[in-house]
Amino acid sequence: MPIRIGIINVSDRASQGIYEDIPGKAIIELLNAYIKSPWEKEYAVIPDEQYLIEQTLIDMADSKKCCLIITSGGTGPAKRDVTPEATESVCDKMMPGFGELMRAKSLTYVPTAILSRQTAGIRNQTLIVNLPGKPKAIRECLEAVFPAIPYCIDLLEGPFIECNEATMQPFRPQSL
Repeated sequence: MPIRIGIINVSDRASQGIYEDIPGKAIIELLNAYIKSPWEKEYAVIPDEQYLIEQTLIDMADSKKCCLIITSGGTGPAKRDVTPEATESVCDKMMPGFGELMRAKSLTYVPTAILSRQTAGIRNQTLIVNLPGKPKAIRECLEAVFPAIPYCIDLLEGPFIECNEATMQPFRPQSL
C-alpha cells in the first residue's frame, strides 16, 4: 500500500488560476527525489482562508489518512498569512524545532528569514509541516528538516519511509 502524503499550496492567486502552482510542483519534485518507497499524493491548492486550511488539513489527516502533510505559503507576517494559525488549531502537539531549523537555514541566505513563521505539528498520527511559498526556500527548508521526518513518522506509528540515500539521508537512531 503506498504511503499517502498531503500537499497543500496556500495561495489566493494560485487558487484563482492567476499564478501557476509552482510551489506544489516543487514539493512533489523534492519528495520524488527523496522518497524511495511507493507514495501517492493528496493535493490541494486553496486560498489563504484559515477555516478552509483547517478543513483541508483535517480531511487529509483524518479521512485521507496522510501520514505527512506539507503546506507551502501563508507563513509570513501579512494579514492573510494564516497557515501557522490553522496548523496550530488542528494539531494535538506542536513541533517547534522544525520551524527553528527552517528559519536558521533560511537566515544563511536572507536576513528577512526572521519574518517567516514556519512551524510543524502533529494531528493524531499525521505530521504537518508548513513551508514558505517560494520554490527556492521550499528546497532549502525541506532539505534541512526532511532527515528527521521519516523517524518522526516512525514514532507516530506511521508507515516506514525508505529514502533514496543518494539524495536524502534520513536519521534514525541505532537500536540498542
